[in-house]
Amino acid sequence: MSKIRASNRIVAGFSLLMVLALSLSGQTSLPGVRYVGYTESQLILEALAEALPTDLRSKNPGELAKAWPNWVRGRDSEIRVRLAQGDEDSLVNFLLFGISYTKQPRITAKELAEIKQDSTSSAGNRFRSSGSSIIRRRIDDLIRALSAAGRNERLLFARRLLIEQRGHNLNTPAGRAELNKYLLASVSRVLNERAGHDRTLEAARLLASTTEEFAERSRLYRTRGLSSDTSLLPNFALEESLKAMQGRGLLGAGSIRRIAIIGPGLDFADKQEGYDFYPQQTIQPFAIIDTLSRLGLAKPEALQVTTFDLSPRVNHHLELAQKRARRGHPYVVQLPRDPQAQWKPAAVRFWEHFGNQIGITVPPVAIPASAGELKIRAVSIHPGIAARITPIDLNIVLQHLDLPARDRFDLIIATNIFVYYDTFEQSLGMANVERMLRPGGVMLSNNVLLELPFSRMHSIDYLTVVYSERPNDGDHIVWYQRASD
Repeated sequence: MSKIRASNRIVAGFSLLMVLALSLSGQTSLPGVRYVGYTESQLILEALAEALPTDLRSKNPGELAKAWPNWVRGRDSEIRVRLAQGDEDSLVNFLLFGISYTKQPRITAKELAEIKQDSTSSAGNRFRSSGSSIIRRRIDDLIRALSAAGRNERLLFARRLLIEQRGHNLNTPAGRAELNKYLLASVSRVLNERAGHDRTLEAARLLASTTEEFAERSRLYRTRGLSSDTSLLPNFALEESLKAMQGRGLLGAGSIRRIAIIGPGLDFADKQEGYDFYPQQTIQPFAIIDTLSRLGLAKPEALQVTTFDLSPRVNHHLELAQKRARRGHPYVVQLPRDPQAQWKPAAVRFWEHFGNQIGITVPPVAIPASAGELKIRAVSIHPGIAARITPIDLNIVLQHLDLPARDRFDLIIATNIFVYYDTFEQSLGMANVERMLRPGGVMLSNNVLLELPFSRMHSIDYLTVVYSERPNDGDHIVWYQRASD
């Protein structure tokens, strides 16, 4: 074992020097972010006249042209407000599944179903089931933990959200009682939303049209908060798609030099299971770099990676990672896996080899007993990889980079992004992607998007990837390619 660790240190040291050098080479400075103009959007406005927001639908072209700049900036602000609702949704996951602040058991799928039934019953928020009793105890524990958050980054975030932003008071019995009521109502709201989404999807399934169901799924969250929580498995689906595209000759060796990742994600409470016993982390930027290296689609010395996100929290995390990497610090990713989830063998293999192109395996964090029977591995990602990731605050629906042809992206990733918008905003987003993608470049998304006649973005195929034996656990990855001008 000591020889293996010594070898890893030697490899890590060599790789650090090499990748740090790479991080300083081949980088171009990106121009500033700009809002989409009226002229750029005019064809979309005309084509989707019946689907426009109410405040635009009644305007004639002259009025639209005049109102457009203010509408775009106002809509950008409205979309960014949804981040707070998404943060609250993440807090509910933390409340349901977190183990860093309580000794109560995690909520099981069966108990969650009981709680959903409670929350939609005539009893409202009374929560009478056994699972609901656990929720009440978890809320009590969370409120106590908020008073002594220490350096727990998730508790500190919860304090900022609940106390600084929502104005709750932990210092009086009345204030704590009001916070208790608020958290209980938040759980009820989130579960009711999920039940509503389930009903919407079931209605789409009854149409007996896979296309209609996929289309409905692709805009399912258009009225809910913007969540930054993420998970590993969509990156497995992306790797399978890139592999399939390579096999069909759609992507050549070393053909990808510039990548953009829309909504890279940040685990506050893991989207699938809500794990919180390791530091917050981002996964997708590293997963994509790792996959491209493994498939030979990208050369490390030529690779540039840009992330686009609305969340100051996500962008700040990536900025700190980049600064730490430039000082020689690696980025460690923890990868838990629940054997009870019955992942497909190919998904397990993806988990086993994640990071082997861009880092080394290191001892993972200890698994708390209350986390259940988990398997976990950790990867220390070479500093030069994180140093090459440039985060940019950008709203893909309303903004884009005005890139010269030579600097446009070869590949854009957008998983679990467009699902938060309606057809009109999705179409604006597709047009912004088109402006930043080189001719022949590809965008991969797990959403099906409207292809307007004048758009240069067209779906060329899709791949369905199943993650586990659980019902509906998988993704359809659509391959969109930009046509020539």
